[in-house]
Amino acid sequence: MRALPVFVRLAPALAATLALAGCKAESAAPPQAEAPKPVQVAEVRLAPTTEARAFTGVVKARREADIAFRTGGRITARLVEVGQKVTAGEPLARLDDSDLALAVRAAEADLSAAEAQSRQAGADAARSRTLLAAGHVSVAYDDQRVAAARSAAEKVASARASLDLARRRLGYAQLAAPGDGVVTALLAEAGQVVAEGAPVLRIANPEERELVVQVPEAAVAQLAEARVLAGFWARPGETLPARLRELAPQADGALRTYTARFSLPGAPDWVAMGMTGTIRAEATAAILATLPLSALHDRGQGPMVWKLQRDRVTAVPVEVVSLGEVTATLRGALAEGDQVVALGPQLLDPASRVRIAGTRAAATLR
Repeated sequence: MRALPVFVRLAPALAATLALAGCKAESAAPPQAEAPKPVQVAEVRLAPTTEARAFTGVVKARREADIAFRTGGRITARLVEVGQKVTAGEPLARLDDSDLALAVRAAEADLSAAEAQSRQAGADAARSRTLLAAGHVSVAYDDQRVAAARSAAEKVASARASLDLARRRLGYAQLAAPGDGVVTALLAEAGQVVAEGAPVLRIANPEERELVVQVPEAAVAQLAEARVLAGFWARPGETLPARLRELAPQADGALRTYTARFSLPGAPDWVAMGMTGTIRAEATAAILATLPLSALHDRGQGPMVWKLQRDRVTAVPVEVVSLGEVTATLRGALAEGDQVVALGPQLLDPASRVRIAGTRAAATLR
């Protein structure tokens, strides 16, 4: 049998060696880097947001007072009705003044008696001075007469003051309007016995009207800088400018709300007292960002968005203020012009490399 050439016998081994070397070379080649993921981004646009609150109240007069008699007695006549306009000094009601008239006559009698005693004491003091000069009476006796004359003069002054007071109280039997206004309430009727200072009726000055509302404590801080408008149920669609005039320093014990009075400068005549109105206060709440709903993501630590930094993404925690149909209003460490991933944030992680496939200037993907 003829022997094969050497290269023929070595060919299979050489082929196996070359194949093995090729495998090692392939395994030693460096792995290719992961290609950047294309992402759709949205640019952050910040804008101030306004927070609006509405409070319902009643139109009242700024100056309103309960009117009372300055003396007690039985009411004999009431001369006004609710809603009637009155002028300063106009009679409103009268008391039975018979007892007061008797007090005046008694004071007049006391004054007459005091004056008579004063004249007698003065004459005695004059005679005492004459007798003292002639040496017929002692100095002590003269001092007594002079002191008695002074005491009688003071009694006259006291009786005269009592008469003036009695006459004034007689005048108090007629209740007069302290100023121009409108009668808004009747608190007593004819025939009723009232004490001194007990309210009989209420008068309001309609020239200055204001809307009185109750404000919860959470809304008190924003009232000072809020833009306020007043609307009225009787005139839907019409609004008037309003201004906070007074805010109660202490909350109501039962309602736990603060009474706020809003003036209505230049209010038209149709704004009547007792009318129901609503105060709408709008104040700037914060600077917030609006982004697509699809940009929100939660990895178990609260809502966040992916913010682009070159070809990488960084997680930015956010607070959701409100949600719309396709957008979300957010509060977080976002600046004007920042780019965030607007679509598919759940497919990314901090190690992901990305490239921008498209940019939406508006904060919506609609």
